[in-house]
Amino acid sequence: MEIVVISSVNEAQAECFTHRTAIVIDVLRATSTMITALQSGASGVYPVETVLEARTLQQEGDLLAGERFCRKIPGFDLGNSPEDFTPEVVKDRRILLTTTNGTRAIHKALRADNVLAGAIINASACARMALELKRDIVLLCAGSHDDFALEDGLCAGLFIDRLQALSGIAVETDDFGAAMLGLYKNASTRILEPLHRSSTGKRLLKMGYGRDIERCGQIDSSIIVPRMQGDMIVQG
Repeated sequence: MEIVVISSVNEAQAECFTHRTAIVIDVLRATSTMITALQSGASGVYPVETVLEARTLQQEGDLLAGERFCRKIPGFDLGNSPEDFTPEVVKDRRILLTTTNGTRAIHKALRADNVLAGAIINASACARMALELKRDIVLLCAGSHDDFALEDGLCAGLFIDRLQALSGIAVETDDFGAAMLGLYKNASTRILEPLHRSSTGKRLLKMGYGRDIERCGQIDSSIIVPRMQGDMIVQG
């Protein structure tokens, strides 16, 4: 099995995804929020790239959710904090979600045979499902704006570690993947530290979202695996 790691959404080329399973990673916070929304009973998450598209697609009963520059979009029902997506708010509701990088990364990955949403909180469950799909795997780190994000690379290393352990066979990865595996192994017992030190983490802390970092850094706290089916992300 081969694992390719893409450092940011801007580095993603269509041919990277052909005949593969893609795991899209946006730890802080889009994919962590998708997992939380489905765990809280949302009927599905519809990832859209623009605010206008979200407003245009909204139907009765839908919730608009999203952020730009880590802030809730004015007029939207929800932001991009997992704390917002409680069962009382989202149960049985469809969520139209647009974020700076995460939902864009989902759309970039659509050429893959399968598209999963991965994060630190569902790493083992998501790795297990990816192995069951019996395809080579591409890990797409969404990044922050146009750049690599440390927290996504750390999570990619966690995924490689889990994929190796669960498969019981040697896996091949590229140089960037090997570097991210090393990053994870060096931080595996103190994973919250690099999350707080990352550029995104510092920004969230400054804006008062420290609880999001704590929540998004809990390894394997969820068994929910969001999976793209048609235009919607649902529980896999």
